[in-house]
Amino acid sequence: MSRNRRAPARGTPKGPARRASVLAAAALLLLSSCRSAEEPAAIDGLVEDFVFSSLAMSPVAATGAGYHVHHGVRLDELLDDMSEQAMERQRRFYRALQTRLEAIDPAALTPQQQADYQILAGQIALALLELDTIQSYRHNPTVYVELLGTALFDCYSRGYAPLEERFGHIAARLEKAPALLAQAKTNLTDSPAIWAKVARDELKGVVRLVDTTLREAAPGSVSDDYSAAAEKALAALRDFDLFLKGKLPQQQDTWRLGAERYAQKFRYQLATGLTPEEVLAAAEKELERVRRQMYRIAVRLEGGGGNVSGEGGREAVIRRALERIAARHATPETYFDEARRDLEEATGFVRQHALVPLFGVENLKVIETPEFMRGIYSVGGFNPAPPLETELGAYYWLTPIPDDWPPERIESKLREYNFYGLKLLTIHEAMPGHYVQFQYADRVTPEPRRLLRAIWGNGPYIEGWAVYATEMMLDEGYLDYSDELRLTFLKQALRVLANVILDIRLHTKGMTDEEALSLMIRRTFQERQEAEAKLVRAKLSSCQLPTYFVGWQAWRKLRRRYEKEAGAGFSLAGFHRRALETGAVPLPELARLLLGRPLD
Repeated sequence: MSRNRRAPARGTPKGPARRASVLAAAALLLLSSCRSAEEPAAIDGLVEDFVFSSLAMSPVAATGAGYHVHHGVRLDELLDDMSEQAMERQRRFYRALQTRLEAIDPAALTPQQQADYQILAGQIALALLELDTIQSYRHNPTVYVELLGTALFDCYSRGYAPLEERFGHIAARLEKAPALLAQAKTNLTDSPAIWAKVARDELKGVVRLVDTTLREAAPGSVSDDYSAAAEKALAALRDFDLFLKGKLPQQQDTWRLGAERYAQKFRYQLATGLTPEEVLAAAEKELERVRRQMYRIAVRLEGGGGNVSGEGGREAVIRRALERIAARHATPETYFDEARRDLEEATGFVRQHALVPLFGVENLKVIETPEFMRGIYSVGGFNPAPPLETELGAYYWLTPIPDDWPPERIESKLREYNFYGLKLLTIHEAMPGHYVQFQYADRVTPEPRRLLRAIWGNGPYIEGWAVYATEMMLDEGYLDYSDELRLTFLKQALRVLANVILDIRLHTKGMTDEEALSLMIRRTFQERQEAEAKLVRAKLSSCQLPTYFVGWQAWRKLRRRYEKEAGAGFSLAGFHRRALETGAVPLPELARLLLGRPLD
């Protein structure tokens, strides 16, 4: 009803005019009621269509999600179709979804549905931006290498069926590998040199996976079929390596996304309403605050004798404290054992202090990062259980230290992930970081919503929780309020801030390698090995590195607001339970779900 219809100038209608008015109002009420009933059903249907159709278009992702059969087709035997015709089908699919989504009024939805709406809007926009503008499939050969490696590794490592059956799926996918790599050679027009180099390094890991790991594990009953398929795939992999080495035109700085495309992707991927410029300014300001806090702790560790004036003097005090901390570290042989002990220790602390309600931790394994994923996971990562097969377990990936590294490079890595640094990594990736967050995500209902938020969940929510949870553990007294642990965390906080500065300045402001390394080594105290690996990662991705800082700040702010409004009834475990039960929604939506309104 328009505003002028509400003016009382003509008084109350009488007789036929009144009956007409009543009938019109009833019709409007009925229409509104139908619309309010239709739109929630429409968004639920849209979520289901998006989830299962998207998985069907990516059989490799479907296996990882535990979705094995779509309309009678066994997805585990297929590889993604990367032909130009398939790309066009995806464009039509996402444009049709976008049209359907735009026809829905978010105001008619429940708060949970509004969160789903925002996830869908961002993911559809991201997909179209990738397909129409960024087009990684035309420029990034790691797309194909990691796709093939994941296709084989997930069938091998996930016990969704008997081993013999899974090796049948592996052989079927190997049979299709030459066609996938032929599509790659057709699609790729050029590549940044760094992307081609990483693709060739990861390709070696796929070759070893096919030629050694899987060949040795193949049951005797299928070994002949496996070998026949493997030989064809290996020939295609070696041919693709020659293509990357000598035939694919290589550029230098074309990995930079550029300010306009970066801003678009940033908006959709982070979904916080903040611009890159706002986040960059906040990160650069926070970096100075954290450095001042580190200095105060370093002085304490120095016994008060390190109190000096001048930036150079203060930096020297911090470095001396960090040098002593870094000297306490594992060896390459004990690295994994220490991480497993740290996981047990952190789990015990969370339980003892009732920080987050836990469901059970028996399905988490610490394993080596697959070789074909070590380009972007140079340190480690978390690989959740398939959301449709949570009983298969989750993996805390830890990247081993190669035997053929020179001693100084090995020492640099161990110093960066020293006694304290490895504990913080384990908290972040596993307990109570990503592993616990995904455990809660696995309990979201209904099923399409669970899959939407588990597979396409909001990055700042996911990474922000892991950073927030790490800081929360220290605040609650983990390792007896150790100054060494706190200083190491603050060093890692500097890395979180450097991530923002690197990503935005590298992709939008022409930051050089020298400037990037100086920021990491000099300003944020990183070891050279860590800094060089992070620089490669920053060139391989975009808009992911800022998610840690943006999410961390939002989680802190939400916790403060929630605690203030709860007053004496505030419970840390209760807050964490409520916030994690939603799954990985955009953080403004999380605030609405918990507080009834977005944060200021």
